[in-house]
Amino acid sequence: MEFPKGTIKEVTIQSSELGEDVQLLIYLPANFSPLYKYSLLIAQDGQDYFQLGRIARLADEFLFQREIENLIIIGVPYKDVEDRRKKYHPSGIQNQQYIRFLAHELVPYLDKELPTYQMGSTRALIGDSLGGAVSLMTALQYPHTFGKVLIQSPYVDENILNSVEDFSEGQLIQLYHVIGNQETEVETSDGSLKDFLTPNRRLSKIISEKPITYFYEEFNGNHTWTYWQPDLRRALKMLF
Repeated sequence: MEFPKGTIKEVTIQSSELGEDVQLLIYLPANFSPLYKYSLLIAQDGQDYFQLGRIARLADEFLFQREIENLIIIGVPYKDVEDRRKKYHPSGIQNQQYIRFLAHELVPYLDKELPTYQMGSTRALIGDSLGGAVSLMTALQYPHTFGKVLIQSPYVDENILNSVEDFSEGQLIQLYHVIGNQETEVETSDGSLKDFLTPNRRLSKIISEKPITYFYEEFNGNHTWTYWQPDLRRALKMLF
């Protein structure tokens, strides 16, 4: 069945935090109107979520069938593997600047340009692997700005585990977290093999002890879009 298609437009904004222009992909629903208010979903790995995750097509279907609330999706693409690592990795040299860009530059821009609710509980971050890592860290640092996080097979290290351990505002956050039970030898961008499953289980245990509204599941699969793409159906419905 074909559903009315939303539009995806490309916009470039200037970031002083990053000292560069940032390209954005903005999905507006088919029946978009400035008279309505919209929740926001901000995707790291933005191009991947639109192309491999087919997230716009899912949104078209769910919005047409009224299965989710009014939603605008913002994709923030990365330039290349090195750029992604610099911004998304917890010890990347631009990691903190990128997190501040999301909270202090991107959100005010979106709130000014689009009919948003302007409330943390209606703003979500999504990402896979390193994109999941930076999405989670951003919400931990700015829980009043981002109230929902959707992480698929996130990269987890001691930095992240400690940040979650120290986090004291869990009641502000709703978190959706999946990891594949075969993710024990994931090839990372530097060519090494890493066990993603064990640290994700540790992360889950720490989160479960917080007052965070939390969904966790281990799917039967590995670290690829073959599993993340179909998982988005449930994830979007659960959070929106």
